[in-house]
Amino acid sequence: KGHKIIPSASLIPSETDPTVLFTTAGMQPLVPYLMGEMEHPAGRRVANVQKCVRTGDIEEVGDSSHLTFFEMLGNWSFGDYFKREAIEWSWEFLTSPQWLGLDKKRLAVSVFKGDEDAPFDEEAFGIWKSLGLPEERVAKLGKEDNWWGPAGETGPCGPDTEMFYWTGKEEPPQKFDPEDKRWVEIWNDVFMQFYKRRDGGYEPLKQKNVDTGMGLERITMVMNGKDNVFETDLFLPIMEKIAELAKGDDVRAQRIIADHIKASAFIIADGVEPSNVGRGYVLRRLIRRAVRYGKLLGIEGAFAKLIAESVIGIYKDVYPEIEENKEKVFAELEKEEEKFGRTLSEGSKRLEKIIEQQKAGKGRISGKEAFDLYQTYGFPLELTKEVAGEKGVEVDKEEFQQEFRRHQELSRTASAGMFKGGLADAGEETKKLHTATHLLHAALRKILGDHVVQKGSNITSERLRFDFSHPQKLTPEEIKKVEDLVNEKIRENLPVICEEMDLEEAKRQGALGVFAQKYGERVKVYSIGDFSKEICGGPHVQSTGELGRFKIKKEEASSAGVRRIKAALES
Repeated sequence: KGHKIIPSASLIPSETDPTVLFTTAGMQPLVPYLMGEMEHPAGRRVANVQKCVRTGDIEEVGDSSHLTFFEMLGNWSFGDYFKREAIEWSWEFLTSPQWLGLDKKRLAVSVFKGDEDAPFDEEAFGIWKSLGLPEERVAKLGKEDNWWGPAGETGPCGPDTEMFYWTGKEEPPQKFDPEDKRWVEIWNDVFMQFYKRRDGGYEPLKQKNVDTGMGLERITMVMNGKDNVFETDLFLPIMEKIAELAKGDDVRAQRIIADHIKASAFIIADGVEPSNVGRGYVLRRLIRRAVRYGKLLGIEGAFAKLIAESVIGIYKDVYPEIEENKEKVFAELEKEEEKFGRTLSEGSKRLEKIIEQQKAGKGRISGKEAFDLYQTYGFPLELTKEVAGEKGVEVDKEEFQQEFRRHQELSRTASAGMFKGGLADAGEETKKLHTATHLLHAALRKILGDHVVQKGSNITSERLRFDFSHPQKLTPEEIKKVEDLVNEKIRENLPVICEEMDLEEAKRQGALGVFAQKYGERVKVYSIGDFSKEICGGPHVQSTGELGRFKIKKEEASSAGVRRIKAALES
């Protein structure tokens, strides 16, 4: 339908999006284009497959469809086509023998029913009826089901329509019941037509967009006639390797290992290392959780690397970065597995002591003790129960679940506080700090040398954080030289010029492109006078004089061979 295919962005969100740790949806890398702040180099119609990581439902992984790593198919309209085309093309793709050829009798949809803030999506409802879908197969649902966004407190949002496929063995009922889990959601068309203001009100967007999302794993499951995603080609080689290594046959444990090692391999390939904060903490949790379940299955010795080899075998032709970084993937998995092995050993000693104490007493491990073992040493409840059961000691499962739920609630509260806000909330300051990051990058290379390469960045409305390759701590003199050079370029009020060109031409012109694989064949190159030239997705200010005074607040180590600068702009 005239869409340009664009490549997947990194799992690490761009520096313009501080709202989340990972790319959780196809729309995240495309926010500036959805907001109408700039035109996409590929035009107003694009389609892609975006790799995503979500850990909000990590406890559900192991069932038929929940995953932490998944691929999201999407087609996008940046102010081009809208509801009718999107819905008709979705129906065509799902049901036409030329495409997926799904049975129309096994399909159902939902639309937004309306509330005090926004009206019933009568247009979407009417389009589905015009396509021949019986009215009893169209559910009218509220905001919790059929309303998308915004990602932060403010931003683009709107109603959506979701498509479901009947996976039951028997014929589907005439009436669509969204609560029946045999109806599996396979596609979602989001119609971004409103902007939510800080006061909670809505106003029409100046540019109406379409954002669709279809989970590749789920649609593959449907097309393969399976009742779970783990029996598809996207998982079979991984599951076979796990079964080969395992002594036990706990299917849920095998699925958790497959998902978590796959997610970990992709996260490491995109530049994250295990740590106790942020993305590194999520990665550490995934690896250790996989290792725990490996122990439950009786897998002997280090095994994560062996599973990762199967992951890379499946994806190397689609995502070359996972093959190019395989030695890094293997090294980080082995290192973390070894560290956790020592922790598990310590946890086993602690558990033995608790068991001996309880045998002499009431013969029951409290839920709090079991949860402390889980939180401190990574012992899953199942492992604690198994070890204790062998010694005739019970575990208080109900109290464990209470402690677990309390911990989850605290974690959610902390996450909401940490990641609220976003591009729409801090547009102008983000633009300024984003532009200042380009100046900082160029200044570091001029003062320290061309070995300096960007290794990551994060921008909020208050400060920028910039990671770069450099073997040692910067001296106070070097920090002052960098700061002075950036401020000199701000005083010169250099123009910030954007040019669109082929990726190869950008490279010929010497544009820095650390994350060039995100942007496809056509890229935007931002030049700041003759001082800086980088491939970037934007947004930026028009001239450096808008920035104010640049101040380096802190310089510190980030990881081996990588330094970190935190800086701010002062008026």
